Parts: sequence; structure tokens; C-alpha cells
Amino acid sequence: MTNRFVKRTVAAMVAGALPVMAIAADKPESLNVGMTTFLTGPASVFGVPARNAAEILVENINAEGGINGVPIDITFIDEGAGAEALTSEYRRMVESGSAEVMLASISSGNCQTIAPLAEDLQVPNLMWDCGTQRIFEENDYQYVFRTQANATPEMLATVLYLLKTNPDFKTIAVVNQDYAWGRDSWDIFSTALKAMKPDVEVLAEFFPKFGSPDFSTEISRLQALQPDVILSTSWGGDLDTFVQQASQRGLLNSSTFVLPLAESSLERLGSALTDGHIVGGRGDHYFLHPDRRDDEDFQAFMSQYEEKTGEVSVYPVFHASQAIAALTAAYDKAIEDNGVDWPSEDQLLAALEGLTFQGLGREVTIREDNQGIEDQLLGTSVQTGDYPFATMENIMIFDGDELTTPVGENSLEWVQTLDASMVESVTVDQYDN
Repeated sequence: MTNRFVKRTVAAMVAGALPVMAIAADKPESLNVGMTTFLTGPASVFGVPARNAAEILVENINAEGGINGVPIDITFIDEGAGAEALTSEYRRMVESGSAEVMLASISSGNCQTIAPLAEDLQVPNLMWDCGTQRIFEENDYQYVFRTQANATPEMLATVLYLLKTNPDFKTIAVVNQDYAWGRDSWDIFSTALKAMKPDVEVLAEFFPKFGSPDFSTEISRLQALQPDVILSTSWGGDLDTFVQQASQRGLLNSSTFVLPLAESSLERLGSALTDGHIVGGRGDHYFLHPDRRDDEDFQAFMSQYEEKTGEVSVYPVFHASQAIAALTAAYDKAIEDNGVDWPSEDQLLAALEGLTFQGLGREVTIREDNQGIEDQLLGTSVQTGDYPFATMENIMIFDGDELTTPVGENSLEWVQTLDASMVESVTVDQYDN
């Protein structure tokens, strides 16, 4: 008996005014999980590492007996096929009983589409990577939870790191992809910067077309303007191309680059990203995590992942680990709290509320509006020679709770209320290397 069937049975009994008895969920042969991720297209630089990580994590869990003896069976949906195909396959997977829990998605646009669909289908959905802050600020959901931070703490931490490490800069320019993420992330960043350092002059705002192969026009303008700081919240191939071309023309020698998503590009950029630029990891995500790097389980996974892929772990790997950790922790908690062999869907949803869990990074807690609270790690690029690419020094990890918009408030409105005192008052752990 699946949870879908149990739910429909209870609903029918209530509708018919029949006595409702507690219905225990049958222990299934496997827990079927669906995960949406980009397997094709430019965002596959995030999606494929996440899939690889999920496969390793599920194999490890199953090798240890699964969840109370139930193995996990995970199936992937390609977000790269487009929004229409994604929603159609998502619906098919849920309605056919091929998945009892969904992990979706990477794209913020897809999350905005999937969240109401999950609610309509009444399927637990863990948003494992998308950054839009609008999900829980504009809607209330019973079935939708996010197992990582949103864009607001990610951008706030970046502003704070910049102000702590380079407090005297006077001018800034931005080069962001021309779509929702590029513009929304700049809105949050610029609003926070204006609140905390209102004397900074914005010299230019460039929004080149998504997937642009040539940034020579923007680079020429930036060389003429000579801003102290250049921000780009771009990612993937766009970020790689921009930094490589800027490096070839010497722009990295005259301006400090601030790159909140560059942790996922370090290995691909190689020597192009020189010393002294700010790098973020969309959470406390880094294969040399200063808190976790000596832990046996952390080292074991890093080795597993590198052996499987030939690459170091990047932040989508960490986000996938948090979603899987939340999934297993919620089932374990629901089983223990209710004294059952396998929880009902309602018991699982109750366990997710306020859940604390840990993936490869620090602990994450899901607060009352279903938003995950995740700490934020940033550092400064350095070419040490230990790796054929830049690593991070002067790492800071910011407390996620202090940087996340309070429940019931709008991010941009809340950020406007901040001031320069936050630079000194925010809780941050600092590491020399």
C-alpha cells in the first residue's frame, strides 16, 4: 500500500463521514525517490556532479541497510529537457507511484513551477539547490521544504566578506547573466551594499545574454572605467569564459573580482583565476572545508567522489548530500517518534518540520516556514601550487540564521533595514587557511 493510496483512502473515509482509524503505512520493498537535475545543457556542470553524488550517497546508505531496512531507489529527471517536459515527467512519476518523495530542483524558475505542483499532487518535495528567495516569502506550503539557503544569505555573506576584507573600495561594476538569477541576485547584493556602505559608486551594470561566448565589449568598458571591484554572480560556462577572457587581458590585475558562485568553477578555471579574488560556495561548501576536512566520513566521501568522477567535489555535491541527509533523518525521526516500522506521509511531513540534519558541511535546520538555515563560506583565491587551480585562503563562515530574512518578511525590504553595524556584529568564524 503506497502513501498515495493511504492518503486517498483516508480522504474518502473523511468525505463519507465514516469512522477513521489510524492506518499504518506498510513497510515497502524500497523507498522510491525522484530527483530533478540538469543532465544536459549548460547547467549540467551542476547537475551531473549532483547526480553522481546522490548515486554514491544512496549506494552507501543501502550498503548499510537502507532506512530501517528499506533500500532507497533513486530515479533522475533531466531539467535540461525544458520546463514542459520536466513538469510532465514529474507529474507522471508521482501519479504512477514511481516516487514517494521528490527532490527538485536546480533552476529557480523550475522550483517556482514545481512547488505548487508538488502541493497539488500532495507529494513531499525537498528543494535541494534552487536559490530564489520568493518560494516561501510569497506562499505557504505543506509539502515543500528547502534543504539549503536561498539567495539572500548567499548575497549578504558576500557583501559582508567584501566589506570585512576590502573596506575602503569606492567603486563597483557588475557583469551578470541576463535572466532572473542575474538580476535578482544583483538586486539583493546592491540593496545590501547601499544599506551598509552607501558611498560606493556603481560605475556600470552589464547584463550580457545568457550563454554569451564573448565578453570583449564588457571587458573593454571595464578596463576604461577601472572599478575597484567587479561583481559577477554568473555561473558555469558563462563565468568560466568571462574570467578566462578577463584574465587574458589583465583585468584581474586591476580590479578585485567578487564571484559568489566561483567555488564550482575553480577546477575548470585552472590558473586563470589569480590570487586575491573573492570566491563563494553557496553555503559552507568546499572540498577543503576547514571544519570537516579532517573528519573520516568527509575524507572517505571526497575520495569516493574523486575516484568515480576524476574531479573534486563542488557545491551541488554538498547540496545533494544535504537533501539525502534530510530525507534519511526525517524518516528516522518519524519512525522513532511514532514507534512504527515505516511512517505515514503525515508522520514524515511532521518530522521534516524543524528538522536538523547534516550532509557534508555543517548542520542545517529547517525553520517554521520550511526554509533551510545554512551557513555561508567565502574565501580569497590563492594559487599555492598544491593543486593545478586556485584554492581559498582567509576563509570565513558566516552564521546562516543571522543572514536569512525573518519569517514572514520580504528579503529586499528587510535588507534595506540593515546598516554598517552588521559588518562587525555578524557572527563569523575565521580561518587562516
